[in-house]
Amino acid sequence: MAHTDSPKIYIPVPLFFIAFFYFSLLAQNTFYLSYDLLQTNAAQAVAWIFIGVGAAHIGAAWAQFIKTANSVTTIRPAASLQVGGVYAFSRNPMYIGFFFLYAGAAVLWGNWWTFILMPFLALVIDLYVVRREEKYLRRTFGKAYKEYKRNVRRWL
Repeated sequence: MAHTDSPKIYIPVPLFFIAFFYFSLLAQNTFYLSYDLLQTNAAQAVAWIFIGVGAAHIGAAWAQFIKTANSVTTIRPAASLQVGGVYAFSRNPMYIGFFFLYAGAAVLWGNWWTFILMPFLALVIDLYVVRREEKYLRRTFGKAYKEYKRNVRRWL
């Protein structure tokens, strides 16, 4: 019988970031906050740095998944525990990348609401995604995951 257990996260993780971002745009249109500070050349440079860092994290995480023939889909079983590459430094480098992209987009669009909503987004990602993934990985990989968790931080 094939192994069919998974984290059972049925909503693709990027959709959380997109939904929160669009909600922040709605909030900006409804409860306007001045964004002059975010329109400076320095702020725009920081935005592009954040986007670059985010893309690098996501790209490195994807590369690790490809290298190990694993699926990034959170409704499929994992073929192996990710411990190499960027996963040697963080247990969630792809989500860190999404947060950097989200912050960079916030600056580019000049929207403080995106930053205001970021803690709530982090809470949703932590409770709905990361905690479920960790329970699944503990069930699936047992001692190997426990050792990995002891040596590598959840975030940064």
